[in-house]
Amino acid sequence: MNRLDASLLAPPQHTPLRLAEFVCAALVAWPFLSPLVGGPSINVWQQLMSWGCLAGLLAMAPSAFPSRGLRAGLAVMAVFVVLSAAVGTGATLLLPTLGALAGIATAACLGAGVAQQRGPLGHALAVGLLAAGLLSALLGLLQYYGVTEFLGALTSSPTSGRGWGNLRQPNQFATLISLTLVAALWWHATSRSPRIRRLFVPAGGLLVAALVASGSRTGFLQLLLIAIGTAAMAWRERRRAPRHAGPADFRLPAPPLLLAAIPLYAALHWLLPYLASGGDAGHAVASGTGMLHRLQPAVVTTDSRIVLWQNVLTLIAQRPLTGWGWGELSFAHFATLYNGPRFPVILDNAHNLPLHLAVELGIPAALLICGGFLWMVGAAKPWRERDPLRLMAWGLLGVILLHSLLEYPLWYGPFQLVFGLCLGILWPASPKRPNANSRKRAAFAAAAAWMALIGYAVWDYTRISQIYLPRDARMPAYRDDTLAKLQGSWLFSRQVDFAEVTLTAVTPANAAHMHELAGRVLHFSPEPRVIVKLIESAELLGRDAEAHAWAERFRVAFPAAFARWLDNRPDDAPEL
Repeated sequence: MNRLDASLLAPPQHTPLRLAEFVCAALVAWPFLSPLVGGPSINVWQQLMSWGCLAGLLAMAPSAFPSRGLRAGLAVMAVFVVLSAAVGTGATLLLPTLGALAGIATAACLGAGVAQQRGPLGHALAVGLLAAGLLSALLGLLQYYGVTEFLGALTSSPTSGRGWGNLRQPNQFATLISLTLVAALWWHATSRSPRIRRLFVPAGGLLVAALVASGSRTGFLQLLLIAIGTAAMAWRERRRAPRHAGPADFRLPAPPLLLAAIPLYAALHWLLPYLASGGDAGHAVASGTGMLHRLQPAVVTTDSRIVLWQNVLTLIAQRPLTGWGWGELSFAHFATLYNGPRFPVILDNAHNLPLHLAVELGIPAALLICGGFLWMVGAAKPWRERDPLRLMAWGLLGVILLHSLLEYPLWYGPFQLVFGLCLGILWPASPKRPNANSRKRAAFAAAAAWMALIGYAVWDYTRISQIYLPRDARMPAYRDDTLAKLQGSWLFSRQVDFAEVTLTAVTPANAAHMHELAGRVLHFSPEPRVIVKLIESAELLGRDAEAHAWAERFRVAFPAAFARWLDNRPDDAPEL
C-alpha cells in the first residue's frame, strides 16, 4: 500500500474551520445561493458566478492533474463538440460549451489536489454543500408557504405550494438537497462528537421536508437511492463489527434510521399541504397526493417526458452516425414531422444525457463517451470503497448522474463545479513531487486567466442585455441605436441576433437579410416570432414553396400560435 492509499484510510478529525476552509466552503456554496439573474438567458449569471468561485478555489486550494483516462475523456468530448460545430450551425455554442468543459476540467484538477494532498477543499466541499442545502431548504419551505416577500430581491417567489430556493427549477433544487444529504452523511461518518452526530436527525428531517416541498419526482428517486444505499452500507458495517461495538463505533447512522427517511417523506407529503390548507383535510389530501400520483405506472407511461424521449429516438434514427450537430436539437425537433405524439414545446435538451449525446453528436460518439466513463467506474470498483471522502464523492456523483438521466444539471455552473471536483477526487493522477512553487504559480496564472475571461463575459453580457431592457432602464450609452452598438459579440451573438430578428419588421428592402438572419436564429430558438419572420421574408423573396413548408411545420409545432397568426394575416395568407 502506497503512502496515498494509507492516508485515504485515515478519516479526518473535525477541527474548527480555518480561514482557508471557510473561504473555500463559501465559494462552493455561493453558486447555489446567488440570487443574481437578468438579461435574455436566465442561467448566464449563475454560470459566471460558478466560474468566478472556481477561480477563487484555484487560488486558495492545492491542485493536481487528474488521471490520464479522465483527461482523455474530457478531451474526446471537446473534440466531438468542435467537429460537430464545424460541420453544423452550432459554432455560436462552441465557446460556451468549451468554457463549461474547461470549468469541469479545472474543478477536476482541484479535486485531484484534494485526493493527493487533503488540503482545505476536501472539508470545505462538504461544509459548502451543507450550508447551501440547509439555507436553501429553509428558503424552499418559506416559498412553499408563500412567505418570502420580506426577502425582496434576495430570492424569487414561485407559486405557493412549490419550493425551489434560488435555483428556480424544482428538480435542480431537489438535487441540491440530495447532495446536502450526502454531505451530511459524510459529516456524521467523520465526526466523533456525539453532539454533532445528533444534529444529523433534525438536519435530515429539514432536508426531507424540502424535498417534499420541491414536488420533484427526481428528488424522491434520489432519496430512495441515498436511503437504501447508505442503509445497506450501515448494515454491512455493523455486520462486520465486533460484538461489543457501541453506536459511537459506527460511522453511519443505524439502518432503520436511514430507511425512516422514506416513510417520513410520505408523512410530510401529506402534512405540508395540510398545514398550508389551514387544516382542511380534504384539500390537503387532494393536493398532497400529487407527486406520488405522478409516480403511478399509468401516469408515468403517458408523461410528456416519455413523448419527449420517443421524439428524440426518432431524431436519432434519422441521423444515427453524425447526429444533428451540437446545439441543434431544438431545430431538429421543430423541423421534423413525427408520425406519433409530439412534445409540445421547444425541445433544446433530450432530458437524458446519453440520448442527448446520441442525438446531437451521433451514436458512435455517445457510446465512446458513455462507455468510456462506465469502464472507468467499473475499474474503480466503488462497491469496495471504504474511505469517507471518496464515498461522499461517489454519492455526489451518483445524485448528479441520476438527475442527468432525467434532465440536464450539467448544463448549469453549480453542478458542473461539484461534478468536476468529484471526478478529480475519484480519479487523480499518480502522486508526484513537482516543484511546489511552480505549481502554485501555474494555479495563480490559471485563476487570473479565468478572471479575465469572466470579466470580459460580464462586460459583454451586461452590454448585450441592454436591448432587452426598456429604453429608460438602459445604460445611457446604449439608449439610442442600441442594436447597432451590440454587434460583434463573441459569446452572446445568438442573443443579439434574436433581438434583431424579433424587433425588426420585414420589408421588401430587408427581406434577404431578414431571411438569412431568421434562418440562423431558427437554429437558436425556433419559436413563433422567429418562424413568422422567416415565412414573411420567404414570401417577399418569392420562395412560396419554402414559405408553405415552414408554415406547415409552424402549424404542427405551435397550433395555437399558428391560429393567432392566421387571424392577423391578410386575405392572401397561404392555404395549408
